[in-house]
Amino acid sequence: MTTLAIALIGLLCLGASGGLAYTPPAQARTYVDVGIDVAPPAPRYEAVVVRPGYAWTPGYWRWNEDGRHHEWVGGVYVAERPGYEWRPQRWRHGHEGRWHSQEGHWHRR
Repeated sequence: MTTLAIALIGLLCLGASGGLAYTPPAQARTYVDVGIDVAPPAPRYEAVVVRPGYAWTPGYWRWNEDGRHHEWVGGVYVAERPGYEWRPQRWRHGHEGRWHSQEGHWHRR
C-alpha cells in the first residue's frame, strides 16, 4: 500500500467520524489536607528580579512524602495571567493545634 493510499484512508476515516476535533484531556486537581504537629521552619530568603510578563511564586516548605520532615521547594517564575494574582502557599495553624498547608494558586482580582 502506498503512502498516498494510507493518507487517503486516514482522511476518509476522519471524515466518517464527523471531523471530530481534538480536545485535550481534562486536568484533574487532587488536594489532600493533612494535618501535622510540626511547624514549618522560617521561609528562606530568595532574591527576586522583576521580569515583565512573569509573576514570582515564592518558595515554601513542603511536608516530605515520608512524613518525617519539611523540605524546601524553591520559588519559580510563571507567566502572568491577566486579571489574576498569585496567592502563595502558606501554612495555617488549625484550631485543633495541627498545621495545614494551603497550596499556592491563582486568584481572580
